[in-house]
Parts: sequence; C-alpha cells; structure tokens
Amino acid sequence: MSELVEIVDSLENKVSKLLHKMELLHQVNTKLKEELELAKEESKLKEDALAEWEEKYNSLKMANTMLGSNTSKTEAKLKINTLIRELDVCIAKLSD
Repeated sequence: MSELVEIVDSLENKVSKLLHKMELLHQVNTKLKEELELAKEESKLKEDALAEWEEKYNSLKMANTMLGSNTSKTEAKLKINTLIRELDVCIAKLSD
C-alpha cells in the first residue's frame, strides 16, 4: 500500500512541475506575442515613412524635370499624360 502512495505522490509532484512549466511557457508566449505586435507596428511605421519618402522623391524628380533638367523629360511627359488621362476619367465619371 505504501508503494501505491509513493507512486501517487510521485505523480502529483510531476503533474505539479508540469503545470508550473506550462504556466512559465504561457508567460513567455504572452511576452513574445507582445514583442511581435510591437515589431509589426514598428515595421508598419517604417513602411509608411518609406512610402512617404518615395513619394517626396518622385515629386522632387518631377519638379526638377519640369524646371528644365534634361535627365528625364520623356518621363515627365509620360507622367503628365498619365495625369491628364486620370483627370479625363474623373471628369467623365462626374458627368455621368
């Protein structure tokens, strides 16, 4: 009978240790999820900043072209034509 009690005590001890480890793993998991969310937010902010800088760069490049820079006059003409087509589409939609 005492052997059975020892086995039960041993099982209780092991279950207790497993529950403790499980709780620690849950805490680590929660912390990692929070870090992941922070990293995602930081990545999103950096992507937004990059998009903003790319837009500023393209605007500056277009302005330089319009001021007489010889580097990309063709590109400026194509961009202007694209903008005109977009305006025409908008006007057509408004007149419907």
